[in-house]
Amino acid sequence: MPDVAQLKDIATQIRRDIVRMVHAVQSGHPGGSLGCTDFFTALYFKVMHHDPDFKMDGIGEDLFFLSNGHISPVYYSTLARSGYFEVKELATFRKLNSRLQGHPATHEHLPGIRIASGSLGQGMSVAVGAALAKKLNKDNHLVFSLHGDGELDEGQNWEAIMFAGHQKVDNLIATIDWNGQQIDGPTAKVMDLGDLRAKFEAFKWNVIEMDGNDMDDVIATMDKAKSLTGQGQPICILMKTVMGKGVDFMEGHHEWHGVAPNDEQLSKALGQLPETLGDY
Repeated sequence: MPDVAQLKDIATQIRRDIVRMVHAVQSGHPGGSLGCTDFFTALYFKVMHHDPDFKMDGIGEDLFFLSNGHISPVYYSTLARSGYFEVKELATFRKLNSRLQGHPATHEHLPGIRIASGSLGQGMSVAVGAALAKKLNKDNHLVFSLHGDGELDEGQNWEAIMFAGHQKVDNLIATIDWNGQQIDGPTAKVMDLGDLRAKFEAFKWNVIEMDGNDMDDVIATMDKAKSLTGQGQPICILMKTVMGKGVDFMEGHHEWHGVAPNDEQLSKALGQLPETLGDY
Protein backbone atom coordinates (compact mmCIF):
# COMPACT_ATOMS: atom_id res chain seq x y z
CA MET A 1 0.00 0.00 0.00
CA PRO A 2 1.50 3.38 -0.98
CA ASP A 3 2.81 5.79 1.65
CA VAL A 4 1.94 9.48 1.76
CA ALA A 5 4.80 10.51 -0.53
CA GLN A 6 3.71 7.95 -3.12
CA LEU A 7 0.10 9.06 -2.83
CA LYS A 8 1.17 12.64 -3.52
CA ASP A 9 3.02 11.47 -6.63
CA ILE A 10 -0.09 9.61 -7.80
CA ALA A 11 -2.21 12.72 -7.19
CA THR A 12 0.21 14.84 -9.22
CA GLN A 13 -0.03 12.43 -12.16
CA ILE A 14 -3.82 12.37 -11.94
CA ARG A 15 -3.88 16.17 -12.02
CA ARG A 16 -1.65 16.00 -15.07
CA ASP A 17 -4.07 13.55 -16.69
CA ILE A 18 -6.99 15.86 -15.94
CA VAL A 19 -5.61 18.95 -17.67
CA ARG A 20 -4.41 16.93 -20.66
CA MET A 21 -7.76 15.15 -21.08
CA VAL A 22 -9.80 18.34 -20.93
CA HIS A 23 -7.40 20.25 -23.18
CA ALA A 24 -7.38 17.52 -25.85
CA VAL A 25 -11.10 17.91 -26.58
CA GLN A 26 -11.51 21.50 -25.36
CA SER A 27 -14.35 20.30 -23.17
CA GLY A 28 -14.83 19.18 -19.60
CA HIS A 29 -14.56 20.30 -16.00
CA PRO A 30 -11.04 20.80 -14.66
CA GLY A 31 -11.72 22.97 -11.58
CA GLY A 32 -13.57 20.56 -9.32
CA SER A 33 -11.59 17.61 -10.66
CA LEU A 34 -8.29 19.18 -9.60
CA GLY A 35 -9.71 20.17 -6.22
CA CYS A 36 -10.88 16.63 -5.45
CA THR A 37 -7.79 14.78 -6.68
CA ASP A 38 -6.27 14.19 -3.24
CA PHE A 39 -9.58 12.75 -2.02
CA PHE A 40 -9.87 10.34 -4.94
CA THR A 41 -6.25 9.27 -4.60
CA ALA A 42 -6.55 8.53 -0.90
CA LEU A 43 -9.91 6.79 -1.36
CA TYR A 44 -8.87 4.40 -4.12
CA PHE A 45 -5.25 3.79 -3.18
CA LYS A 46 -5.46 3.74 0.64
CA VAL A 47 -8.88 3.95 2.29
CA MET A 48 -11.46 1.93 0.38
CA HIS A 49 -11.56 -1.87 0.11
CA HIS A 50 -12.36 -2.41 -3.56
CA ASP A 51 -11.59 -4.77 -6.43
CA PRO A 52 -10.54 -3.54 -9.89
CA ASP A 53 -11.87 -6.88 -11.18
CA PHE A 54 -15.16 -5.07 -11.42
CA LYS A 55 -18.50 -6.66 -10.54
CA MET A 56 -21.59 -4.49 -10.74
CA ASP A 57 -23.25 -5.82 -7.56
CA GLY A 58 -20.28 -4.82 -5.39
CA ILE A 59 -20.97 -7.53 -2.85
CA GLY A 60 -18.07 -8.04 -0.46
CA GLU A 61 -16.37 -4.71 -1.13
CA ASP A 62 -16.75 -1.01 -0.36
CA LEU A 63 -18.68 1.04 -2.90
CA PHE A 64 -18.20 4.59 -4.16
CA PHE A 65 -20.77 6.80 -5.88
CA LEU A 66 -19.89 10.11 -7.55
CA SER A 67 -22.90 12.40 -7.45
CA ASN A 68 -21.35 15.52 -9.01
CA GLY A 69 -20.59 13.58 -12.16
CA HIS A 70 -19.24 16.53 -14.13
CA ILE A 71 -15.87 15.98 -12.41
CA SER A 72 -15.51 12.79 -14.44
CA PRO A 73 -11.87 13.51 -15.47
CA VAL A 74 -10.57 12.86 -11.95
CA TYR A 75 -12.82 9.80 -11.63
CA TYR A 76 -11.65 8.26 -14.91
CA SER A 77 -7.98 8.92 -14.24
CA THR A 78 -8.24 7.44 -10.74
CA LEU A 79 -10.01 4.32 -12.02
CA ALA A 80 -7.42 3.82 -14.76
CA ARG A 81 -4.45 4.45 -12.48
CA SER A 82 -5.84 1.99 -9.90
CA GLY A 83 -6.27 -0.79 -12.46
CA TYR A 84 -9.89 -0.76 -13.61
CA PHE A 85 -8.98 -0.24 -17.28
CA GLU A 86 -5.90 0.63 -19.30
CA VAL A 87 -4.45 4.09 -18.79
CA LYS A 88 -4.17 4.64 -22.55
CA GLU A 89 -7.98 4.74 -22.77
CA LEU A 90 -7.88 8.16 -21.10
CA ALA A 91 -6.95 9.50 -24.55
CA THR A 92 -10.53 8.79 -25.69
CA PHE A 93 -12.13 11.13 -23.13
CA ARG A 94 -15.32 12.79 -24.47
CA LYS A 95 -14.76 11.47 -28.00
CA LEU A 96 -17.43 9.78 -30.12
CA ASN A 97 -18.04 6.16 -29.15
CA SER A 98 -15.76 6.46 -26.10
CA ARG A 99 -16.63 4.76 -22.84
CA LEU A 100 -15.36 7.92 -21.12
CA GLN A 101 -18.27 10.25 -21.68
CA GLY A 102 -18.53 13.75 -20.22
CA HIS A 103 -20.65 12.43 -17.37
CA PRO A 104 -20.16 8.85 -16.19
CA ALA A 105 -22.74 6.46 -17.60
CA THR A 106 -23.41 2.74 -17.29
CA HIS A 107 -24.45 1.76 -20.81
CA GLU A 108 -20.81 1.96 -21.97
CA HIS A 109 -20.00 -0.71 -19.32
CA LEU A 110 -16.92 1.13 -18.10
CA PRO A 111 -15.44 -0.79 -15.15
CA GLY A 112 -15.88 1.08 -11.88
CA ILE A 113 -19.04 2.96 -12.87
CA ARG A 114 -22.19 1.79 -11.09
CA ILE A 115 -24.55 4.68 -11.80
CA ALA A 116 -25.00 7.39 -14.39
CA SER A 117 -24.35 10.68 -12.63
CA GLY A 118 -24.23 14.36 -13.34
CA SER A 119 -27.93 15.06 -12.98
CA LEU A 120 -27.14 16.85 -9.76
CA GLY A 121 -28.81 15.92 -6.51
CA GLN A 122 -29.43 12.24 -7.16
CA GLY A 123 -26.28 10.61 -5.82
CA MET A 124 -27.21 10.90 -2.14
CA SER A 125 -30.39 8.89 -2.71
CA VAL A 126 -28.44 6.19 -4.57
CA ALA A 127 -25.75 6.01 -1.89
CA VAL A 128 -28.34 5.69 0.87
CA GLY A 129 -30.11 2.92 -1.03
CA ALA A 130 -26.85 1.05 -1.63
CA ALA A 131 -25.95 1.34 2.05
CA LEU A 132 -29.33 -0.09 3.05
CA ALA A 133 -28.82 -2.93 0.57
CA LYS A 134 -25.50 -3.71 2.27
CA LYS A 135 -27.33 -3.99 5.57
CA LEU A 136 -30.03 -6.24 4.14
CA ASN A 137 -27.37 -8.49 2.61
CA LYS A 138 -25.45 -8.56 5.93
CA ASP A 139 -22.46 -7.16 4.04
CA ASN A 140 -20.33 -5.19 6.51
CA HIS A 141 -18.52 -3.13 3.87
CA LEU A 142 -19.06 0.62 3.54
CA VAL A 143 -20.56 2.99 1.02
CA PHE A 144 -18.70 6.21 0.17
CA SER A 145 -20.07 9.10 -1.88
CA LEU A 146 -19.00 12.54 -3.07
CA HIS A 147 -21.22 15.58 -3.62
CA GLY A 148 -20.62 19.18 -4.62
CA ASP A 149 -21.51 21.99 -2.24
CA GLY A 150 -23.37 23.83 -5.01
CA GLU A 151 -25.16 20.56 -5.70
CA LEU A 152 -26.80 20.83 -2.29
CA ASP A 153 -29.07 23.48 -3.83
CA GLU A 154 -31.04 20.49 -5.14
CA GLY A 155 -33.86 19.56 -2.79
CA GLN A 156 -33.64 15.81 -3.38
CA ASN A 157 -30.43 15.79 -1.35
CA TRP A 158 -32.20 16.94 1.77
CA GLU A 159 -34.95 14.32 1.49
CA ALA A 160 -32.24 11.64 1.33
CA ILE A 161 -30.21 13.25 4.12
CA MET A 162 -33.27 13.35 6.38
CA PHE A 163 -34.16 9.75 5.51
CA ALA A 164 -30.62 8.46 6.17
CA GLY A 165 -30.49 10.06 9.60
CA HIS A 166 -33.92 8.74 10.55
CA GLN A 167 -33.11 5.23 9.33
CA LYS A 168 -29.68 5.24 11.04
CA VAL A 169 -27.82 4.40 7.85
CA ASP A 170 -24.53 4.15 9.70
CA ASN A 171 -22.51 2.40 6.98
CA LEU A 172 -22.50 5.50 4.74
CA ILE A 173 -19.73 8.12 4.55
CA ALA A 174 -20.83 11.05 2.38
CA THR A 175 -18.26 13.73 1.56
CA ILE A 176 -19.16 17.26 0.48
CA ASP A 177 -16.65 19.08 -1.75
CA TRP A 178 -16.85 22.36 0.17
CA ASN A 179 -14.94 24.63 -2.20
CA GLY A 180 -17.42 27.51 -2.05
CA GLN A 181 -17.68 27.71 -5.85
CA GLN A 182 -20.23 26.66 -8.43
CA ILE A 183 -20.74 27.27 -12.12
CA ASP A 184 -22.13 30.81 -11.79
CA GLY A 185 -19.99 32.07 -8.92
CA PRO A 186 -19.39 31.69 -5.18
CA THR A 187 -22.00 29.56 -3.43
CA ALA A 188 -22.47 32.35 -0.89
CA LYS A 189 -23.83 34.57 -3.67
CA VAL A 190 -25.66 32.04 -5.83
CA MET A 191 -27.45 30.27 -2.95
CA ASP A 192 -25.97 30.67 0.50
CA LEU A 193 -25.63 27.24 2.11
CA GLY A 194 -25.55 28.62 5.63
CA ASP A 195 -24.27 26.41 8.43
CA LEU A 196 -23.80 23.03 6.74
CA ARG A 197 -22.59 21.34 9.90
CA ALA A 198 -25.69 22.41 11.82
CA LYS A 199 -27.95 21.30 8.97
CA PHE A 200 -26.52 17.79 8.76
CA GLU A 201 -26.45 17.47 12.53
CA ALA A 202 -30.12 18.53 12.68
CA PHE A 203 -30.85 15.53 10.44
CA LYS A 204 -28.98 13.21 12.86
CA TRP A 205 -25.69 12.88 10.98
CA ASN A 206 -22.25 12.72 12.58
CA VAL A 207 -20.25 15.54 10.95
CA ILE A 208 -16.47 15.94 10.72
CA GLU A 209 -14.34 18.33 8.68
CA MET A 210 -11.10 17.92 6.76
CA ASP A 211 -8.67 19.74 4.52
CA GLY A 212 -9.22 17.95 1.23
CA ASN A 213 -5.94 19.20 -0.22
CA ASP A 214 -3.74 17.92 2.62
CA MET A 215 -3.05 14.23 2.00
CA ASP A 216 -2.16 13.51 5.62
CA ASP A 217 -5.40 15.08 6.84
CA VAL A 218 -7.46 13.31 4.18
CA ILE A 219 -6.15 9.90 5.24
CA ALA A 220 -6.46 10.60 8.96
CA THR A 221 -9.98 12.03 8.66
CA MET A 222 -11.27 9.25 6.45
CA ASP A 223 -9.85 6.68 8.85
CA LYS A 224 -11.67 8.50 11.63
CA ALA A 225 -14.89 8.48 9.60
CA LYS A 226 -14.57 4.71 9.15
CA SER A 227 -14.13 4.32 12.92
CA LEU A 228 -17.40 6.20 13.48
CA THR A 229 -19.51 3.87 11.33
CA GLY A 230 -21.79 1.34 12.95
CA GLN A 231 -22.81 3.73 15.72
CA GLY A 232 -26.31 4.63 14.58
CA GLN A 233 -25.55 7.70 12.46
CA PRO A 234 -24.51 8.30 8.85
CA ILE A 235 -21.20 10.17 8.53
CA CYS A 236 -20.76 13.48 6.69
CA ILE A 237 -17.30 14.82 5.87
CA LEU A 238 -17.23 18.52 5.05
CA MET A 239 -14.16 18.65 2.84
CA LYS A 240 -12.54 22.04 2.33
CA THR A 241 -10.87 22.18 -1.08
CA VAL A 242 -9.58 24.78 -3.50
CA MET A 243 -11.10 24.64 -6.97
CA GLY A 244 -8.31 24.12 -9.51
CA LYS A 245 -5.80 22.98 -6.86
CA GLY A 246 -2.33 22.37 -8.25
CA VAL A 247 -2.53 24.85 -11.14
CA ASP A 248 -1.94 28.33 -9.76
CA PHE A 249 -3.92 30.31 -12.33
CA MET A 250 -6.97 28.07 -11.84
CA GLU A 251 -6.98 27.98 -8.06
CA GLY A 252 -10.06 29.46 -6.39
CA HIS A 253 -11.71 30.71 -9.59
CA HIS A 254 -15.23 29.52 -10.43
CA GLU A 255 -14.57 30.34 -14.09
CA TRP A 256 -12.56 27.10 -14.29
CA HIS A 257 -15.61 25.02 -13.35
CA GLY A 258 -16.12 23.99 -16.96
CA VAL A 259 -13.50 25.70 -19.17
CA ALA A 260 -10.65 23.90 -20.93
CA PRO A 261 -7.12 25.35 -20.97
CA ASN A 262 -5.69 26.53 -24.29
CA ASP A 263 -2.29 25.40 -25.55
CA GLU A 264 -0.34 28.04 -23.63
CA GLN A 265 -2.29 27.41 -20.44
CA LEU A 266 -1.79 23.65 -20.77
CA SER A 267 1.95 24.11 -21.09
CA LYS A 268 2.00 26.31 -18.00
CA ALA A 269 -0.14 23.84 -16.04
CA LEU A 270 2.01 20.85 -16.98
CA GLY A 271 5.07 22.81 -15.89
CA GLN A 272 3.57 22.85 -12.39
CA LEU A 273 2.65 19.15 -12.47
CA PRO A 274 5.73 16.98 -13.04
CA GLU A 275 5.17 13.61 -14.69
CA THR A 276 5.47 10.97 -11.97
CA LEU A 277 3.92 7.74 -13.28
CA GLY A 278 4.11 8.22 -17.03
CA ASP A 279 1.60 9.95 -19.31
CA TYR A 280 -0.96 8.01 -21.32
